[in-house]
Amino acid sequence: EMKTVKAHLDSQQSQQQMLKAEVKVAFSERLNFEREIAENEVTLSLCEQLLTETSFLESAIQKNASQFKLMRSENLRAMLESARQRIAKVNERLKENQARLQNLEEAVGKITEEILDNRVQLALLQYRRENALANLERIDAALKEAKSHLNDVIIKAEQTGTRIAVLKSVAEIQDEIRVTDGHLAALADISEDIERMYESYSKLYLELKEKAQLVAENREKTLEEVKVRMDAWRNVMQSLLDRVNLEYQKIMSQALATGEVRLANGHDIETAGLEILVGFKGGKPVPLDSYTQSGGERTTATMSFLLALQQHVRSPFRAVDEYDIHMDPKNRELIARMLLALIQDALAQYIVITPSQITFAQEGVNIITVQNVEGKSVVREVA
Repeated sequence: EMKTVKAHLDSQQSQQQMLKAEVKVAFSERLNFEREIAENEVTLSLCEQLLTETSFLESAIQKNASQFKLMRSENLRAMLESARQRIAKVNERLKENQARLQNLEEAVGKITEEILDNRVQLALLQYRRENALANLERIDAALKEAKSHLNDVIIKAEQTGTRIAVLKSVAEIQDEIRVTDGHLAALADISEDIERMYESYSKLYLELKEKAQLVAENREKTLEEVKVRMDAWRNVMQSLLDRVNLEYQKIMSQALATGEVRLANGHDIETAGLEILVGFKGGKPVPLDSYTQSGGERTTATMSFLLALQQHVRSPFRAVDEYDIHMDPKNRELIARMLLALIQDALAQYIVITPSQITFAQEGVNIITVQNVEGKSVVREVA
């Protein structure tokens, strides 16, 4: 079964690599389509501008038609129509590419989930195999020990002589012998101070019993105090999360999403934690994890939670590193705008580190760039 799962897993990984390669090719085609659309739009704009300008020189162009073939209105309109047709065709091919890219991404997601399931199954089979081998080793050891004991017993029986007819089995007789030997060993050396020792141990037992009762009472009091403190902690945490949750929902609504922050396992402080739920594109809020949401959605949800938490943080100096690395341009600009709005009303200082294009520049914001030039880091401050 493990060989079958491994073969299936290898096949799925190969399919995953092929799908990723197809996604890369489709994405490259999409970039080429978008570049072609941009070029045709530039051509279209230039033709429209030429057509506007030639309308003022129509009379001169008509008189010298042989010298102004390119600037004639009918030629420019033909060029405009040709550019529009090319843009329309490229747009159709771009839509087909987007549909294909979406199908490939869904296929990659599906094959990834199947690979994960097979890996879990393979790990479970490996665990069962290891347990089976361990059990087999223990059984072999027990079998060897039983054979050795049997050989010893056989040798001893042969030395004893002919078997005596008895009413009890050998095992019962051996058990009685062991019990009798134990009684004899216990009574072998009895001290004359045994009575005094008994009284001393009895007194010690009573003292320990009283101390155990006192410890039990103290334990009940301690548990009651812990319960009171747990209730106080739970109330404080719930109050804090209620305020954070309102701000979080407000921020998520600006990203056209829904969300909720709540306390998980609040009854046990050892296992308690935060649970963040998010829903994008009209979907029902589900727990935030690495399997349900995309990288950009997870980053947007995480940054929204951090922004909602800022008013409850007392540190005067804060830093955010590459917060927008997986965001699309819309969410990157939205989060940057909300971060700037938060900084304006706060007394703390912020350092925002990003490899992406800067989407904000205003008073109170110092922009410092670091570039790798010939193996050296060049630091500049943007005015």
